[in-house]
Amino acid sequence: MTFTEFTSFLGSTHIDTEDQILKALWLDASGKWKEAHAIIDPMSSRDASWVHAYLHRKEGDIWNADYWYRKADRIRPTTSLEEEWESIVRHFTT
Repeated sequence: MTFTEFTSFLGSTHIDTEDQILKALWLDASGKWKEAHAIIDPMSSRDASWVHAYLHRKEGDIWNADYWYRKADRIRPTTSLEEEWESIVRHFTT
């Protein structure tokens, strides 16, 4: 899925993907933080940890976010949440 295809699902009632990371990012952008977190929470990959970190940063739980950034081998960005979200989505789309 391309970035443009992914963003075309924003505002829709569903997203046509089996990719759980992209689904979580779509849920977050759709105002469904808890549902996004529920998908990411049981995942343990470095990629999922990056999304988990972003979600906790967005929540305002910086201590927890930093824990997940470390698990993702990343440093908490100083960019806006919107810029980080776009960066993550671009990373996982073609």
